[in-house]
Amino acid sequence: MTATAKIATPVNPGTKATKVSAKDPAKGVAKAIAKPAIKAATAPKAVAKPKPVANPTTKVAAKPVAANAITKDVKTKKPKMVRDSFTFPKDEYIVLDALKLRAAKLDTPVKKTELLRAGVKAIAAMTDVALLAALKAVPSLKTGRPAKAKAD
Repeated sequence: MTATAKIATPVNPGTKATKVSAKDPAKGVAKAIAKPAIKAATAPKAVAKPKPVANPTTKVAAKPVAANAITKDVKTKKPKMVRDSFTFPKDEYIVLDALKLRAAKLDTPVKKTELLRAGVKAIAAMTDVALLAALKAVPSLKTGRPAKAKAD
């Protein structure tokens, strides 16, 4: 080969070969690298590099943490809420309203939800004998939505 001969060498696999001068091969490679070989639309997506894993034998000095900083970081988790619906006999539903008014007269207005939750706590605190007596005092209901009243 002579010094003026052109050599075709691929710069990147999967791209067109570029001509590189035998006199100054670095110049031709630099030009080939500067040109985008693949269009952006067909360029492969960047693959996330895995994070380096810390060496378990390396000792890291722990920074002192103030006591009040720890208490700020620890947040109380809110309990997960559950939405549900219940069917009540009308006379027992009226009792709920009466209990809400009674609580309001005691300068503690409550919502139906709070009233029912307080009732659940009171039932949970009962002895087994008292719980059975309370359950027997409540008649069983047919499950499901009540039938619509016909408009005459």
